[in-house]
Amino acid sequence: MVTDKSIYQIALTQIKGIGITLARTLMQTVGDEEAIFKESTKNLEKIPRISRRLISEIHNSEVMKRSEEELKFIEKNAIDLHFFTSPLYPQRLTNCIDAPILIYSKGNVDFNRAKTISIVGTRHASEYGKHCCEKIVKELSERIPDLLIISGLAFGIDICSHRAALKNNLSTIAVLGHGLDRIYPAAHRKTAVEMLSHGALISEFPSKTSPEGFNFVKRNRIVAGMADAVIVVESANKGGSLITADIANSYFREVFAIPGRVTDIHSVGCNKIITENKAVLFQDIESFLKQMGWNNDVKTEPKQRELFIDLNEDEKRVVDILYNKDSIQVNLLALELNTPVADLFFTLLELEMKNVVKALPGGLYKLI
Repeated sequence: MVTDKSIYQIALTQIKGIGITLARTLMQTVGDEEAIFKESTKNLEKIPRISRRLISEIHNSEVMKRSEEELKFIEKNAIDLHFFTSPLYPQRLTNCIDAPILIYSKGNVDFNRAKTISIVGTRHASEYGKHCCEKIVKELSERIPDLLIISGLAFGIDICSHRAALKNNLSTIAVLGHGLDRIYPAAHRKTAVEMLSHGALISEFPSKTSPEGFNFVKRNRIVAGMADAVIVVESANKGGSLITADIANSYFREVFAIPGRVTDIHSVGCNKIITENKAVLFQDIESFLKQMGWNNDVKTEPKQRELFIDLNEDEKRVVDILYNKDSIQVNLLALELNTPVADLFFTLLELEMKNVVKALPGGLYKLI
């Protein structure tokens, strides 16, 4: 969505050396994105961790000039902006310390679906890998018709997952490592166009950003952060898929990997992260849904809960939300509480020790 604040939101991303943490500090201290650029040097100098160089960048006329050019581009091409304070911004990313300040998108999809999965893998996918990817997406579509599939539009497993999603009427998002003024690789343009009505193309990069290698590494954190779970289908010993898996683990996301033969070079990475306990072995859809706590076929009888337990304010807030739910995934709970996941884990641990909540597979929690 383009608003009268959009030019200032773009301008924030044009300031060298600013990330979401500093952007949040500026927003909280100054008031809003427009006020940041109209604030005096004297007042900006009072803000913690804001250097003189950064203040100079904020007042640099080139920043607003570049922002004006980008605003013209997005208005001409009907591109949407999602600032990190907007409710339309991917809310799962708000708990990621290195999330982008602004996301550009083209398409039609709700980023905040109840269930989202990222599927990643090698660019040199085997027939086995493609078959596994297609089978997983097809079976998931039958069980979770509102599922959102996320990947990176690259050759191999990425494009396979997007096409499988479209074939099975699932929404799918491609996270790009360049601006929305191009499609890379060009061979996937047709699929990218199809995705506009059944998903979206998104990027943190403005137009004229080339598809450089380091940009693809950077975009992997969005692929990991937007999902409840990451499934690695095939990977060599090194590669972007394993980077995405590591990031997902750091974000407290569930990571799954498809095992393969020890002689297959593009199964080495998957086998490795399974044996190192960095990923759960993906066996079949039923075990995946059970691990994620998404198999809601079995209903348990409600239990009488112990009364008069001594809870602090943070614990009471958690219990109040869990009271009306069968269970909830920790990242979604953090979003509802507007609390960092790392801090929430301490509260949940205390509640477990008080025998109030129970941890379930898939990062789920429920009241005992």
